[in-house]
Amino acid sequence: MQLAEAGVQNDHAKLERTVSALVAEARAKQHHTLADRLAKALGVVAPPQRQAPRAVGGTFLPDKVRDLIIERPARRSIDDIMLPREVDAQVRDLLEEQHQADVLRANSLDPRHRVMLAGPPGNGKTTLAEAIAHGLGVPFFTIRYDAVIDSYLGETAARLKRVFDFARSTPCVLFLDEFDALGKERGDVHETGEIKRVVSSLLLQMDDLPSYTVIVCASNHPELLDRAVWRRFQLRLELPMPDRADFRRWLDHVGADRKSLGIDPASLARDLEGGSFAEAEEFLLNVKRKIVLAKGDPKAIVTQQLKAWKRRFVPQTGVAEGNGARDTAAQSE
Repeated sequence: MQLAEAGVQNDHAKLERTVSALVAEARAKQHHTLADRLAKALGVVAPPQRQAPRAVGGTFLPDKVRDLIIERPARRSIDDIMLPREVDAQVRDLLEEQHQADVLRANSLDPRHRVMLAGPPGNGKTTLAEAIAHGLGVPFFTIRYDAVIDSYLGETAARLKRVFDFARSTPCVLFLDEFDALGKERGDVHETGEIKRVVSSLLLQMDDLPSYTVIVCASNHPELLDRAVWRRFQLRLELPMPDRADFRRWLDHVGADRKSLGIDPASLARDLEGGSFAEAEEFLLNVKRKIVLAKGDPKAIVTQQLKAWKRRFVPQTGVAEGNGARDTAAQSE
């Protein structure tokens, strides 16, 4: 339907996007002959199938983006992570839309594919992006800002374009962590005109992504993002700091019960409150290491590690500063 509309309207850009989507779908279904014919008809050069460098997950990476993105293995599924119930439901809806993309396109609709994740660090933004890639069974690419951002900002826009051109060529999840590094508010008087042009170029590239390419952006400081950036995202999900009830559910989820730890999970959840899921996961792993190596009383080990846990916020730069931090920590407890 979209192909016919593009032909009737003589809309070459729409025609190219539609055929590119068909090519990607054909390759995903291992119909390489059909994909090559469609690509040739459109004048698109097929990606090399031999002697091309492989990323971590096995995807062929052309030279133009080899140093700009990293492919990470997507090992965790949506069932492996703890999410707020509303966020979990919306992510599952996104996965369902992508899996049923053919049905939607047959009715002149596209699945959602632009996602913004906001919230403090350590609460699952990167893991959620990985889980989306796992659920879709597609490569999981992360942009390397150290390679993309250049002192010559015109080069930054050119490198971004190369990344997005590649992302358009294959179904994937493209992850941009710390997105505020690129998507800053263009009204900021402290930013240069070149930075604003980079943001404008980024927005155009995002708009031009086909729906089989899922772009997931994450920010610890969403207040810094350009207002036009927010409009681009069809899903805007917040991953807040977990509270006591969240930790209680998480402990059940990971199988940390009284029998394994020698302590009431409800009590442990209370003690973990104030930290992030990433910190709590590292705490639990450390406890398990101690239990395995020391072969001691699990409850005594947990109690000892909780003392270290409560000291993790105390700066070590000076006695006076440390005392002030301990006072603050005591008040929060």
